[in-house]
Amino acid sequence: MDLRTSYQGTTKRLDGHGNRTVGILQEALQTIDADQPSDIYGNGELIKTFERKMADLLGHEDAVFFPSGTMAQQIALRIWSDEQDNRHVAYHPLCHLEIHEQDGLKELHGIEPVLVGEADRLMTFDDVKALPEVSCLLLELPQREIGGLLPSREELEVICAYAREKGIRLHLDGARLLEVLPYYEASAKEIAQLFDSVYISFYKGLGGVAGAILAGSETFCQKARIWKRRYGGDLISLYPYILSADHYFEQRKDHMATYHAVAKQLARRLNAIPGISTRPLEPVSNMFHLDFNGTKRDVEEQLVQIHQSTGIGIAGYLVEKGSVCATEINVGDSALSISDEELETMFRQLTKVFAEG
Repeated sequence: MDLRTSYQGTTKRLDGHGNRTVGILQEALQTIDADQPSDIYGNGELIKTFERKMADLLGHEDAVFFPSGTMAQQIALRIWSDEQDNRHVAYHPLCHLEIHEQDGLKELHGIEPVLVGEADRLMTFDDVKALPEVSCLLLELPQREIGGLLPSREELEVICAYAREKGIRLHLDGARLLEVLPYYEASAKEIAQLFDSVYISFYKGLGGVAGAILAGSETFCQKARIWKRRYGGDLISLYPYILSADHYFEQRKDHMATYHAVAKQLARRLNAIPGISTRPLEPVSNMFHLDFNGTKRDVEEQLVQIHQSTGIGIAGYLVEKGSVCATEINVGDSALSISDEELETMFRQLTKVFAEG
């Protein structure tokens, strides 16, 4: 049996909120009046009410619902590039736009990225001070590809204040913004107001079907709505995404501190097993990367056995990174459903396999 198949056969997992099935939408729609009017091409009370709710959450004048974060962020950077008449934007070398979007900014908008800092660490204030003239600086909180690292709140505020002083627009890739609030001991509004525009996702930590919000000033959002239409983002109706986004936002928004606490507990126990480590050693959100010493083939075989014997899914995939194999853990409802006894069994088996050989 391969790793993915064994993982899909588990009943409980360290990562996420459970299987992504059509039941996600079915649950969200259970309490909805079937006669409620849907949104139509970006208009209607349903979409406007949700956009207003998200604008208030983030402390911005307006917000626009998008079917995808990729669409929302490319549009945000296009708007700031046009405003500044500067086709250069700055972001981390492992930014989503740089490594997952097939050069969308370059091919669709002629925008050239300026990569800030080194790929294996967070950008620093010194990195930002060394920037050439750019229209916009994008910050991702947390920085997913390096384990979900975060700058300190002090460093974040210093970087944002400097960018404003230099006339550089600030955009927040806050796909997982809610997940970092316990670390910053801040509200979504307090972090979002450091930025000129903010994107949040509704399917990552919140577990909705899909969808994103892009928030900013009224003028910014007016332009974003025009670009959304140009991109084909104004589907005749987006209500399956909006209703599920709202449902799971309300269901999980107050659980982020619990997810973070459980992530720290898991990481502490995993780091105590020789041959296993997490990045960072102490998670700063509900996310961390999990590294196993050994070849991908050997580690996969060992994890398949543990999946089958415990019923707990540890990893559905592994990526080779030098001498280790890595996966990503985002703690959610699924990890919370695992009993202490079940976890102890899992840790014992991991220790036997990786520490005792």
